[in-house]
Amino acid sequence: MQVKDANTTVDNRSVGRRSKAERRLQLLDTARLIVREEGADRLTLAHLAVRAGVSKPVTYEHFETRTGLLIELYRWIDTERITAFRVAMARGSRPAEETIAALAETYLACGTDQGDEFHAVGAALAGSEEKASVYQELVDKVVEMFVAVLRPYSNLPAESLVLASMALIAAGDALTSAITRGTCSAAEAAEVFAPLIAAVAQDQS
Repeated sequence: MQVKDANTTVDNRSVGRRSKAERRLQLLDTARLIVREEGADRLTLAHLAVRAGVSKPVTYEHFETRTGLLIELYRWIDTERITAFRVAMARGSRPAEETIAALAETYLACGTDQGDEFHAVGAALAGSEEKASVYQELVDKVVEMFVAVLRPYSNLPAESLVLASMALIAAGDALTSAITRGTCSAAEAAEVFAPLIAAVAQDQS
């Protein structure tokens, strides 16, 4: 539960002793709140300490630098998206057409659910070598998932399916950004995304 007043948001979960893992999770959750409510520019280790109700040394112990905090927040938000995507797609075998529609809708939905904060943190990390490394790590995980979902329906060789999945993810991310900006609706984006996936997922029956 969170209590808000005119100036700040206090996370009641900060009360009491926590394990190091629990404290880290609380700090990331609070950092995400700061980005959502105040913008990524306001996310500093000092401000995080105030919002989380801890001393500054605690935030420095967990993240060391502002860039370190942003990197961990960036990874955490996208890992949540990947987990939600994996859970939503783990429904066993289904016809190719149903899989294509589910993949398009689920990827876009998971992206827009996390989109604003994820893109804001990414923008704050622009030019960071660490961001490039983490971004590639996250993309690789999503590529693996796309390949696993599409392999039963695709005639493409393994290497080509990986490359095609990378292209689909880039298209999906662009459509997610368009939804977030209000350029198109989720339904309109899915109508565009599904045929792109269908070009890769060719039913082998």
